[in-house]
Amino acid sequence: MPFFRRKATRRTLLAALGTAAIASQWPSADASTTGSAGLDAPAKKEIAMRLVSSAENSSLDWEAQYKYIEDIGDGRGYTGGIIGFCSGTSDMLALVELYTERAPGNVLAAYLPALRAVDGTASHKGLTPGFPTAWRKAAKTSAAFREAQRDERDRGYFDPAVARAKKDGVGTLGQFVYYDAMVMHGPGADTLAFGGIRARARKHAATPTDGGDETTYLNAFLDARVWAMRQEAAHSDVTRVETAQRVFLKQGNLDLDTPLNWQVYGDSYEIG
Repeated sequence: MPFFRRKATRRTLLAALGTAAIASQWPSADASTTGSAGLDAPAKKEIAMRLVSSAENSSLDWEAQYKYIEDIGDGRGYTGGIIGFCSGTSDMLALVELYTERAPGNVLAAYLPALRAVDGTASHKGLTPGFPTAWRKAAKTSAAFREAQRDERDRGYFDPAVARAKKDGVGTLGQFVYYDAMVMHGPGADTLAFGGIRARARKHAATPTDGGDETTYLNAFLDARVWAMRQEAAHSDVTRVETAQRVFLKQGNLDLDTPLNWQVYGDSYEIG
């Protein structure tokens, strides 16, 4: 399997920002940005999870990924779970801290000092060999760990992406476009993170909130995303944009309605 097909599509280093800073820079999910419409509707959110999993795991079965963990050699340490939490980018640490708050004495709690020490690095010091085994055990046996993965996904990525997209005036497809970008590149403000991609797009097209055309703006965002992906060798295959999201946009499917047909890395997928 090519290097990029298993979780190589990861976010820009987040450790320098810190988890609190990451959470604070995005709009809160208030009444103006949430509701039954959009990607946060349960059926649409399920579609989003499956679309991301097709790119991150070469599978539509995102729930099979709770137990996933490996080092893919991208300089971010261990990558694991349903969206690829990384030991080198703060979010895996935040996840295990949340899990331990809810379930003290769990099999991962003993690794918290090591996770704090390696945050911001590619190191496995204090984690090898036991941490991956403990991760898989927690994923298999602990509903609380699986719930913590979902909650941390939502807090760090899904909710901020959807809230920002709604404030920019884009619909369900645009909300997914934001979410997928945030999962891969991280929610930071630097050039290759989500904030930098959005800023680059806005230089070429106005958001609908600012009076722009939604399709024109989303094309500009996808152009900016492709540019950012091509700055890293692990992201050089841009099919998750060009033969997936761009396909839906060309079809005018701004509500991300089924049926959906797309390709990633040459593999074909369908949600009926």
